[in-house]
Amino acid sequence: MIIRTLKKCEIFTELTDKELSKISVLFEERSIKKDEYIFMEEDPSGWFYILSSGRVKIVKHSQSGKDIILEIISPGDVFGGVAVLDKKPFPASAQAMEPVSVVRISRRNLFDLMEEHPVLKLAIVKSFSDRLRNAHETLKNIATERVERRIASLLLKLSEKVGIDDKGYKKLDFPLTRQEIAEMVGTTVETCIRSMSKFQKEGRVKSSGGRIFVNADSLKGYLKAEENGW
Repeated sequence: MIIRTLKKCEIFTELTDKELSKISVLFEERSIKKDEYIFMEEDPSGWFYILSSGRVKIVKHSQSGKDIILEIISPGDVFGGVAVLDKKPFPASAQAMEPVSVVRISRRNLFDLMEEHPVLKLAIVKSFSDRLRNAHETLKNIATERVERRIASLLLKLSEKVGIDDKGYKKLDFPLTRQEIAEMVGTTVETCIRSMSKFQKEGRVKSSGGRIFVNADSLKGYLKAEENGW
């Protein structure tokens, strides 16, 4: 599983199968139960993680006790990496949304790998730059856009990243509650439920078997109309 996970991770795409096989001994596997924390905010950042299967949410705990979901991690994604490189505590918590498997490598071994394979340094910088850009876009949306637009943008982004084609819709093949959507866009559960109900009546989304189905073309049209003030 370790080699298969490394092959899915964009950071290691430049390494050959032989190189991946050699470095795989530096990683270890872990299985995490649903709702279990992989690490908590302010924990020492001794490990660099790659998700093998399942979904993980990155959660920021506010002083008011309200959680904010910063990101949903998909298989092949890395997480916890910035803190590892900075040698600082984790700035947020990582919680399993379902049973998950991860592989991880210690900071010392990761640094040794980066010295042995300089291409990894560039790949890590690119990966973190892309994530930072997405985070800035999310914060801008929360600060400036109406709740419905924020929800539409979130669902569209998730459908593009992890959606599975299903009869004109993109199926988000992992559990995502109204509470979690609300936490990702910075609104209340009640407001999220109203917005999702409106989208369902309009055929932009639907729910079945505990999964959300996104009509990507419809949501794109909605966002375009909103942007142009139609």
